[in-house]
Amino acid sequence: MTALPDFPGAVGLSQLQVYPWPTADDEHGGSPHMHLTCAECYVVVSGRGRLETLNYKGHTTTELHPGDVVWFTPGTIHRAVNDGDLRVIVVMQNSGLPEAGDAVMTFPPEYLSPETYPDAASLLDSDGRPSPERAQARRDLAIAGFTELKRQWQQGNRSAYEDFCASAARLVQPRLDTWEKTVSDGALAAAHTALRQIDALRQGRFDHLFSAEISRIAQPSRQTLGMCGFLRAYDPARRAGTSAEPRFG
Repeated sequence: MTALPDFPGAVGLSQLQVYPWPTADDEHGGSPHMHLTCAECYVVVSGRGRLETLNYKGHTTTELHPGDVVWFTPGTIHRAVNDGDLRVIVVMQNSGLPEAGDAVMTFPPEYLSPETYPDAASLLDSDGRPSPERAQARRDLAIAGFTELKRQWQQGNRSAYEDFCASAARLVQPRLDTWEKTVSDGALAAAHTALRQIDALRQGRFDHLFSAEISRIAQPSRQTLGMCGFLRAYDPARRAGTSAEPRFG
């Protein structure tokens, strides 16, 4: 079995069914979190819901309906709210890095240290298996922290958001070398390839066109527990009809 080419532009793709679980603030949905390096896009496929966000420009809520396309850049705390079977295709920068490490959930401050965050974020139950109960518990903890961040913002205190950003940056420090390789091997390599092709065309050469190919991936068969909901990740390392090992979001 050979790997497929990267997705166009070295993006990542997942199907997302936003959690229907009720929350302490009388909503339904997933865990608020922030990406520090990658932009992310929601293409709404069906259902209805909202994207609740907080960044340095303030707190906003964006309605989500079928056909809507909404995206946000690093530094945007976001939370998918499910108002009725909300399903989206998630398009992620840098080869799907948002589901492979570039995310910090909005836990209360005492859970944002390298010593406390891993256990709070873990999906594993006492038997060492991912469980919906653990996904719901960490979601609830993230909502508690997000609720306080919003309250502080509404009172005119930006320092709580700034402190969360600082804590998040400290938490991801050990992962940065891996992220750099992911970007270099993915998006940066794709950009360099396109620039080489442009240069070749400028010189009247077009041999790269003879290497054209068509690729296909069937719907992922395995469902995992993500931050926002149930995930099915498209993995270009696997051809159609094979089972992939999706990354946890």
